[in-house]
Amino acid sequence: MENRQIGYYFIVMASVVIVLAGIKIASSIVVPFLLSLFLAIILSPAYNYFNKKGLPDVLSLIIVIGLFVTLLGLVVKLLGSSVHNFSANIDIYEAQLLVYFDSIESLSSKIGIELPFAELSSAINSKQIMLFATGFLQSIGSLLTNGFVILFTLMFMLLESNHFIQKISYVDGFKNSISHIEEISSKIKEYMVLKAIISLLTGLIVWLSLSVIGTDYAFLWAVLAFMFNFIPNIGSIIAAVPAVLLTLVQLGAFSAILVTGVYVVINVVVGSIVEPKVMGKGLGLSTLVVFLSLLFWGWLLGTVGMLLSIPLTIMAKIALDANENTKWISVLLGTSEQLESTNK
Repeated sequence: MENRQIGYYFIVMASVVIVLAGIKIASSIVVPFLLSLFLAIILSPAYNYFNKKGLPDVLSLIIVIGLFVTLLGLVVKLLGSSVHNFSANIDIYEAQLLVYFDSIESLSSKIGIELPFAELSSAINSKQIMLFATGFLQSIGSLLTNGFVILFTLMFMLLESNHFIQKISYVDGFKNSISHIEEISSKIKEYMVLKAIISLLTGLIVWLSLSVIGTDYAFLWAVLAFMFNFIPNIGSIIAAVPAVLLTLVQLGAFSAILVTGVYVVINVVVGSIVEPKVMGKGLGLSTLVVFLSLLFWGWLLGTVGMLLSIPLTIMAKIALDANENTKWISVLLGTSEQLESTNK
């Protein structure tokens, strides 16, 4: 009996490896599909709203897609000039950063404190850190060259969104689990919409704060903050580094401290107070799982995989949590607060 069980587990693991290999090979198809899926989940409440107002499906779709394309075009236009100008001036910023570090090193030497700036500068490429934001956004932009594929897939998904559950009810194997599927679908939609709204609010706060402080390319850092807010715990830290370094060479140490304070406050208020209150503690992931998800999905699907790593893991967690047989896996992925609430 034990040998059969061990054989079963080996078959399952081998199947998982084969599926993952297939996904990686077909990533050029899978990634646009996943992007379309997440956009459809976020835009579906607006589409359903117009439907409930009595508008035909096609007219509701035209309004939602029209608003989305207009907003996306405006963001791309504003972002394009920022990315171009920042990339053109990156060598100047790097030179100023090195001068700044040299002055700190010489000042520390005079007061008898030896700081290993030489070793740090050789180990860490400050230019690559500052270029991280533009490289990330350009890789997203290169994916949007398949924009028509993503847009058409998004349109068809929205048109099918109201009838998908009804179609599943006609499949024999799913007739008895419709309520289960509806619960999972509802939780995923709620999570994605709320997360998108909170991320948008985070980006807006970063934009206004950096504009007041005077940091160049505030809109660029705001978009980066919006995207990386989908990654809890470490996302805001990753998004903050290029903005803080630029502020340091542009405006000096005091302004860089202010920018750091802005990101810390946002991380504490949004990540520790607003999100748990609005979205519930049960949807949280442990910091280790967040980091491993980032590595895993980034390896499997590239840059977009990193961006979608937490939503994908949260979707898996919601599905696992809805079934008593797999709830233990959801608890393993969750935080200590979820473990305490489960034990009560």
